[in-house]
Amino acid sequence: MSSTPIVAYRLTRLAFERDRTIGDSQVRATTAQLVAVELIDAKGNVGLGFAQSLFTSLPDAGEIDRIFAAEAWPALEGRHPAALALAVTRVRGGNARRMGLPFEESLQHAIWDLFAKQSGLPLWRMLGAQRGAVGVYASGLDYHLSDHDFTELFGNARERGFLGYKIKVGHPDLERDLHRLDLLRKAVGTDRPVMIDANEAWTAQETIQAVRLFERAGHSIYWLEDPIPRDDIDGLKMLRHLGISRINAGEYLDLTGKRKLIEARACDMLNVHGQVSDVMRAGWLANEANVEVTLGNTFLELGVNMALALPGVRWLEYSFQNFDHLVDEPYAMADGLIHGREAPGHGLVLSDAARANGGALPHVTSAAA
Repeated sequence: MSSTPIVAYRLTRLAFERDRTIGDSQVRATTAQLVAVELIDAKGNVGLGFAQSLFTSLPDAGEIDRIFAAEAWPALEGRHPAALALAVTRVRGGNARRMGLPFEESLQHAIWDLFAKQSGLPLWRMLGAQRGAVGVYASGLDYHLSDHDFTELFGNARERGFLGYKIKVGHPDLERDLHRLDLLRKAVGTDRPVMIDANEAWTAQETIQAVRLFERAGHSIYWLEDPIPRDDIDGLKMLRHLGISRINAGEYLDLTGKRKLIEARACDMLNVHGQVSDVMRAGWLANEANVEVTLGNTFLELGVNMALALPGVRWLEYSFQNFDHLVDEPYAMADGLIHGREAPGHGLVLSDAARANGGALPHVTSAAA
């Protein structure tokens, strides 16, 4: 299939209630605010991505279209997906800024989806993957859940066969974090890894105090994620050298920040997320330094494509978010593994119901190009 340029786009605004309050020691969210971004080439192929506003309501469909047309479309119209996906750009001055709405990741997903479709390959195969499945760990986004809901969520994860469990910590009362670990042990047993994520709630000394308390209570922590602020490289290096747990960091850093983290030898694991080009580049840097890469939350688990392609990736994060109704068919998971799709592209297609009404959920409108 030959390459053809992008000639049109379609935007669909989606907003609905989440099925639980999600969040961590710093933030919480009860609603999903999304824009499905579809880029269309001259032969009618469609590349799909989702823009997500985590904590603020999106404007109406007309304003979303205005912002996209002004800030995103000029760099896309008439361009070939391959050229956009592989480009190395030099952004300087006032051009080094975020868009008015968070379209950046959705555009990478849509562009790479189109690129792979035009190549006639599943995205994970086009990225070089030689395996079709990767392990999945259960992540609760559970900080604001009641003890009952926390226990029920992870008990369900145990029944579904996830290969590990990650909980949110960083509560002002450290005993509450310990209590949650106790509840987790009762719900899932002790035969699979347990990870904790503090979302930068602690100082380095508080981190040491917390992990030692957990260890004295019999909890073995497989990895410690973002325990301290992202730019405290010296603190992360100290924690890593102490060996109190594997240090998983990088979630909040851009590609430049990830490079600095790797160069400083300040993490055992580099946490990457959804932007395909940046994830693959970060994975190359990590591989050069012999640092393990872990795939954090990606929308509808689209990160499975990069996880399969990057050498040494053992984990993809799964957080039980009620997004599956947005696409015709989500990625398949069984026995603790998630599988790539065989269809060309990333394999996710916006459902007709979501396009029309968000799967019978309220407050959904559509804006077309």
